[in-house]
Amino acid sequence: MWKWILLAVIVIGAFFLVGIYNALVRLRNRVKNAWSQIDVQLKRRHNLIPNLVETAKGYMTHERDTLENITKARGQAVSAEGMADKSKAESALGGAIGRFMLVVENYPDLKANQNFLALQEELTSTENKIGFARQSYNDQVLFFNNKIQMFPSNIVAGMFNFKAGEFFEIEEKEAREVPKVDFS
Repeated sequence: MWKWILLAVIVIGAFFLVGIYNALVRLRNRVKNAWSQIDVQLKRRHNLIPNLVETAKGYMTHERDTLENITKARGQAVSAEGMADKSKAESALGGAIGRFMLVVENYPDLKANQNFLALQEELTSTENKIGFARQSYNDQVLFFNNKIQMFPSNIVAGMFNFKAGEFFEIEEKEAREVPKVDFS
């Protein structure tokens, strides 16, 4: 009789262990999928920037530094490895794009150029998609991290070497600040 009870406890324990392990794998895969969604949008952004810069070059002859900064920031973002470096590089690229768009305001002919307007709209759409993808990714990382840190799944996570995911955060101080609007 004790053998059957012991066997039942072992079987139930094994099913419990397998269930937790599978849940952790599912969440880890959701994190990977969410990151791939961000990566798709980041690549789209990286592909748009050279066209935007090339279109603006003819109009912005006095803004060589601005154009070089955005190109340099794009290069760093494309070559960044790891979540922390990628996050930092993408934040710098976002800042460079923001400064670029501010400078564009001084060039009415450029703002009226149909190619530039189409590229600007595409970039704005991509930036929005990046924001939504980043929110989704961070939500998945939160679910995963909660799961691997809470009892009893933290025991299984430790046994099978599950590591906490990194959030994709905005590094640049200016990007965190609320823009000031002045209608005067």
